[in-house]
Amino acid sequence: MPTKRILKDAEFGRIVIRTHRAARNVTMRVKSDGLYLTVPSYSKTERILEAVQPFRERLLESFHKIAAKSFDYSYSIQAPCFHLYLRQGSLKHFTVREEGEEMFIYCPPQTDFSSESVQSLLRAAIIRALKRRASVCIPPLLSMWAERFGLTYKKVRITATRSRWGSCSTGGTISLSCYLMLLPSHLMDYVLLHELAHTKEMNHGPAFWDLLNKFTAGCALQLRAELRPFHTKLP
Repeated sequence: MPTKRILKDAEFGRIVIRTHRAARNVTMRVKSDGLYLTVPSYSKTERILEAVQPFRERLLESFHKIAAKSFDYSYSIQAPCFHLYLRQGSLKHFTVREEGEEMFIYCPPQTDFSSESVQSLLRAAIIRALKRRASVCIPPLLSMWAERFGLTYKKVRITATRSRWGSCSTGGTISLSCYLMLLPSHLMDYVLLHELAHTKEMNHGPAFWDLLNKFTAGCALQLRAELRPFHTKLP
């Protein structure tokens, strides 16, 4: 039966060790909340940490890139298509407001930003703000591109999925991640055109890329490569 050990660590915050009877070696994976290890059954903690040591520096580099950033009044999002700020409010609950082209999250007075529950509430509020803004901005943009290239789809859904930027079902429903709002505008357009191309070509075969190249003036592969370093996560 799998077991789990959680160790405090000065650099990763925590190291989570899980045993698995099928494991033959130590496997290592960094997440935003620590280092996760899968090890063979009956592995001793000190031996596990010795195995990690040669890889620690490289793992830390990856961890620092994905570690969740704490939210407080200094936090903001300054993406090309989305601006968000945290401000102190007067109510006893968190409030999301849209003011012109900017989004604000108003926090209760004396908010304790060191609280894990507060951090979770703020993360949910930020994602709610992203979805709200995306629901206003993205559907008209998708409709504009579809009309320009004579394409049709059944409906569009705005989600908070982090597994992909978008998808297109065989029934013609296009689902788009609210995290698109964090992309440069030309890459957002590329994702929308990518999904619209799937209304004609459901796979990623040569016909699909020929079609997408027509939509992007021959730059489909270049745009795909440019999109690759971006991730569906909060900055």
